[in-house]
Amino acid sequence: MIKKDLEFARRWSSLTLQIEKLVGKKPKDLQAVLFLIGIQELGTGNSANFSKEEKQDLMHIAICKVLSYSGYYELEGTDQDGWPHWKAVKKLPHFDMLDQEKVLKMHVMEYFEKEIGLEF
Repeated sequence: MIKKDLEFARRWSSLTLQIEKLVGKKPKDLQAVLFLIGIQELGTGNSANFSKEEKQDLMHIAICKVLSYSGYYELEGTDQDGWPHWKAVKKLPHFDMLDQEKVLKMHVMEYFEKEIGLEF
């Protein structure tokens, strides 16, 4: 179990270093990585003009996108402003905070492999 956890931590660290190379700044935590995914999925490029509510929406977009790999969410479409909308299609199992973070990180790594083509 410890070896598996160390490998997981190594892969996450490698991912954050590669993100740093791509965007010029190392993300400080999972939320920062999710924010970047949200911006990528919105497709408008980085903008410092996102409101607090829009930043929360970007994080929601990212969570839905990465959890769609396991069939929890499905893209419904985009609204008139180009924002994607997702619907829950299967109930998420109950996770404690540590397991929830690990599941999200696993899906984030899958996102960067499939959508961005990174290897780590």
